[in-house]
Amino acid sequence: MTQLPVRRSSWGALLFFAVLGLCLGSGVARAQLPATAMGTGAPDQGNPRVEAALLTDVSQVKPGDSFRIGVRFRMDPGWHIYWKNPGDSGLASEIVWDTPGTTVGELQWPTPITFRSPDGFITSYGYGEEVLLFAQAHVSDKLTGSAQLSAAADILVCETRCLPAQLMLTRNIPLGSETRPDSEHAPLFDEAHARVPVTPESSGYAVTLALDTKPLTAGRPFSGTLTVTSPKGQSVPKVEKDFFVPERIRGLARLALSPVDGKPGTFKLEGEAAPDVPEQEPRFVGVLRLGPASVGRPSLTLDLPLAPVVAAAPGSAPVVKPAPALKPPAVVASAVAPESSLSLGLVLVFAFLGGALLNLMPCVFPVLALKAYGFTRTVHAERGKVVLHAMAYAGGIIGSLLALALAVLGLRAGGHSVGWGFQFQEPLFVAAVAAVLVAFALNLFGVFTVGTDGTALVEKVDSSHGLARSAGEGVLAVVLATPCSAPLLGTAVGFALAAGPATVLATFFMLGLGLALPFCLLVLVPGLAKLLPKPGAWMERGKQLLGFALLGTTVWLVWVMGGLTGVDGMARLLSFLAVVGLGAWLYGLAQGSTGARKAAGVAAVVAVLAVGGIFSLRFEDTGPAVRKASAVGEAQPWDEAAVAAALEAGQPVFIDFTADWCLTCKFNERTVLTREDVRAAFAEHKVAFFVADWTRRDARISSKLAEFGRAGVPMYLVVSPDSPDKPEVLPELLTSDTVIDAVRRASKRMANAR
Repeated sequence: MTQLPVRRSSWGALLFFAVLGLCLGSGVARAQLPATAMGTGAPDQGNPRVEAALLTDVSQVKPGDSFRIGVRFRMDPGWHIYWKNPGDSGLASEIVWDTPGTTVGELQWPTPITFRSPDGFITSYGYGEEVLLFAQAHVSDKLTGSAQLSAAADILVCETRCLPAQLMLTRNIPLGSETRPDSEHAPLFDEAHARVPVTPESSGYAVTLALDTKPLTAGRPFSGTLTVTSPKGQSVPKVEKDFFVPERIRGLARLALSPVDGKPGTFKLEGEAAPDVPEQEPRFVGVLRLGPASVGRPSLTLDLPLAPVVAAAPGSAPVVKPAPALKPPAVVASAVAPESSLSLGLVLVFAFLGGALLNLMPCVFPVLALKAYGFTRTVHAERGKVVLHAMAYAGGIIGSLLALALAVLGLRAGGHSVGWGFQFQEPLFVAAVAAVLVAFALNLFGVFTVGTDGTALVEKVDSSHGLARSAGEGVLAVVLATPCSAPLLGTAVGFALAAGPATVLATFFMLGLGLALPFCLLVLVPGLAKLLPKPGAWMERGKQLLGFALLGTTVWLVWVMGGLTGVDGMARLLSFLAVVGLGAWLYGLAQGSTGARKAAGVAAVVAVLAVGGIFSLRFEDTGPAVRKASAVGEAQPWDEAAVAAALEAGQPVFIDFTADWCLTCKFNERTVLTREDVRAAFAEHKVAFFVADWTRRDARISSKLAEFGRAGVPMYLVVSPDSPDKPEVLPELLTSDTVIDAVRRASKRMANAR
């Protein structure tokens, strides 16, 4: 009887060690994912929108064996990446392998899903939530030690906006006498493999294509019938919406499939050959999904010959296509003349909303970071100090905007034409702003402090981030906000500048309230302040990081100076900024002194800045800028006579009123005016493109802006030859839909007039 407990204990121990062995064995079969194999990208206000991991379906591989390797992407809800054919917009995802001693095959793409813009105009193809893009890999039988694997992923992550991401992922897979599967990741590869389209032959289906006419004619539409025959005894599954995804096909301008009612497996093919005859015969290439978008239903990869493409016969009549039904544009702004019937109340609302939207513009981002840092330090202090800081910040914004309004009224009274952002046409103003940003950055780096006596850490914090600092951040927010023109802002300011002094002051006051309100609410409304992190040691590093954000803005100002004064002006500005850095360093040394030595140090700083400014800040006004290049094709500098000549010749006209210091203008150029579909629309309708560059002072452009109730750039006009006196004014934030539809309307009015 005394032996029984011992036996039970022994069996229990044996069972424990057996379970432990199984767990350890399972752990061996599942490779631990190293930190270098994981990464994040596409940061959006500090939050990465995509996570990536370099995965394999083995934890150990035998030399000479094969395994699967891939990159798993996980996107935030609502965000997606793109397939190998992104569609109307986007960028194809790309993975480049670096695997010495290991050969990686062709990338396998699971069947994508279709994304459409809210108006249905733009269609793209890609993946949301999660996707594993993978390939088959083969290890050389001469490889020893471990297999070194690296993947460089270049993707575009999009929601309503798009963020690029470049990710470098690396890991090693040990080599051994046998290949061991990774029990955790192998099922992921199996699931991704089941979503990869298969050839019709391997799935038992037969696909045939019959064209109605052969050969195809360049620039002409064509049609045909695609027939899918199922294996014996099976019916062809009924397709659902977005069942076909075409690949990019050279020689074709358009390709679409539509199911024929009552005939499962039969599809109507419609397409259009490209205007130019391709070197090789185009092929019908794409993915056809049969049935619902699930793993259990096959997706077929199609690769069928079409027909040769020949040039249109000389003298043949062009094909006249029926004009598509025009969709109303997302936003179409009509010209607002100075005598506009806009009420003062509505203008003030526009000014307030436009000021609030300025917080989202890229010009103000560095100052937003400074504000967030400063408020984080003060919001956890006593309530009275928080309110004072918020009031000081709002006062800095409103006070500087009212000062700007008074300057505008003074210049207007002297007969000068002014507008929103006009101060950035002055090289000395640009130099002053750049100097302030460099000084702010050096302060954040700890080169000097503001107003501290060095007696205690608490006093240093209070002095360095006191009310004067909050007010100064408000002033800087206004200085950097004026190059940006938020939606609604141009109309409001344009109306104000054409009205009386009281309206100007009221409009700029409401603009300041809108600009200051979001961050003031964050610290004043009970409960919202809890969203801010607690002060801690992290803030010192964060403060230094924000200094680099300010230096980045300074780089932009140097570029603006190049547009105003050329390379010599950029060199002079950089020289002055070096002097500012020297002065800040000397001031920091003087702060550690007392009495006469401190006064001498401050005097040395003033002398250095004065002498440096005298010798470096000598800029010559070279007059209105001449635009060297345009965003869309070959553009001409804007001139009323040239515009009239183009309209007389029957060409629609697009006029881009822009400036190098206008970030909204540059955003529109990079994201809309350089798009292929916009370029194609300009070419199709023979649009004459003009650029009115307001980087430097130009009274003609100022007058034209005022004619349409605008006080600044951007402004975009589309003019039809049929109604040259009624141009269409496009919104300040463009979309490709807006531009293309406006060009089509202008061209259609011209055609109807004929």
